[in-house]
Amino acid sequence: MEKQTVLITGANKGIGLETARQLAVAGYYIYLGCRDEARGNEAVEQLHSEGLTNVELLLIDVIDDESVQRAYETLSAKIDHLDVLINNAGIPGSIPQPVLDTPIETYRKVYEVNVFGVARVTKTFVPLMQNSPNPRIVNVTSDLGSLGLHSDPSWRHYEVKTAAYGPSKSALNGYTIALAYELKNFRINAVNPGYTKTDFNNNQGYKTVEDGAAPIVKYAMIDKDGPTGGYFSDYGVTPW
Repeated sequence: MEKQTVLITGANKGIGLETARQLAVAGYYIYLGCRDEARGNEAVEQLHSEGLTNVELLLIDVIDDESVQRAYETLSAKIDHLDVLINNAGIPGSIPQPVLDTPIETYRKVYEVNVFGVARVTKTFVPLMQNSPNPRIVNVTSDLGSLGLHSDPSWRHYEVKTAAYGPSKSALNGYTIALAYELKNFRINAVNPGYTKTDFNNNQGYKTVEDGAAPIVKYAMIDKDGPTGGYFSDYGVTPW
């Protein structure tokens, strides 16, 4: 059987790299989406050294229209369809983010990657995915994007309010719902890896990267009868 193909953005480290590792172990062919060629090559070499040769670099900067288009042209010259797109690239912005004191420029930078970048990459690569017999998109979100959880004083992260980051993930969740409604032949879900120890949060998370990547991998591997338009964590459905 031909290997299924996966593109993961922001995949040279952290959860993205571990997601690539787990899917490569499962037999998928991985295109490691990175904007920095040197760091991308280093990540690919690391996986190759582990015996995972079904991984190669794809240069892509999700905030750059030309870079995304070049990445699409490069990939479409190699394969006739893409099975899985994992929109993993994201930034937190400067922390803390008090609502009244966070500069507007921080909002712009965070939304440019976390929302507009996802929309840009998805819009560009969907034509290549339409040729897949079972196209899947995973938008990597956060429980900090859950309005339901943020409204619950008993929630463990209730006091973690961010002006730009959390709302950017709420916007991403809304985008996921609209995208899943429009692309009914796809399986499209927002997946929260949880508070994972990575450079993203100065290594303060309580989950390992292996645990954080697990729910992303799970929803990347669903079949045609799997859920779509959902918001999931490793503990199940997350409230919007």
